[in-house]
Amino acid sequence: DRHVDLMAKAAALKAGTALLVAEAPRAIIDLNRAPDDVDWGMVTGVHSSKKPDRSANRRARSGLGLVPRRLPSIGEIWSNPISQGELEGRLANVHRPYHETLSRMLESLRDRFGMALLLDLHSMPPLQRASANERPINFVVGDRFGASSHANISSVALDFFEKNGLSAVRNRPYAGGYVLDRHAHVRRSIFGLQLEICRTTYLDKGLVNPTDGMHAISELIAGLVRALADEMMLLQDFGDRQAAE
Repeated sequence: DRHVDLMAKAAALKAGTALLVAEAPRAIIDLNRAPDDVDWGMVTGVHSSKKPDRSANRRARSGLGLVPRRLPSIGEIWSNPISQGELEGRLANVHRPYHETLSRMLESLRDRFGMALLLDLHSMPPLQRASANERPINFVVGDRFGASSHANISSVALDFFEKNGLSAVRNRPYAGGYVLDRHAHVRRSIFGLQLEICRTTYLDKGLVNPTDGMHAISELIAGLVRALADEMMLLQDFGDRQAAE
């Protein structure tokens, strides 16, 4: 998402965390979608018998699948369909290596420290407010409605933003996607949060170029990472005490 990689790099450097950056544009392939989350109407050369039930995934058919067909603010972005070979190449060269690498990183961290936390960073357009008096929403913390993370970790994230004078909500309208579904395993102490950052907090009025706010948001994310790490240590201590008892 727009310039989130720059903020992530700065925040990871400040917080001393591992970082995995996707360099392929989302318009080429969306890493937050499952490999079969495909709008088969935009792929040529696929025998009809090999296509999944197209009625099974309304999101892909609406143009927001593995290979996005449109962007909300722009409309259609491809003039022609892609071939099955091109789709398979994007899966083999981008999607699969990214997720295999991320899985290895998380497993290694869990094996080393007993716990791991994935913070999946995204940006979002400004969310519509119910009324003019309502505060703009700066962040959305997604935890798959509790399925990808411990409730305490999600609460720490929400409280952190409020303490810093920024508004944050949980799961609506973004609860997380394939990244959390695939990589978060709460029972194995691998937790995952998706963080959507409103573009108005770090981009100009046209939502194109970074402003001084980018540095502030990077610092904020680094602080969030530290707060989440502290909470995970408390959870680990609590788990160790329970095991001892």
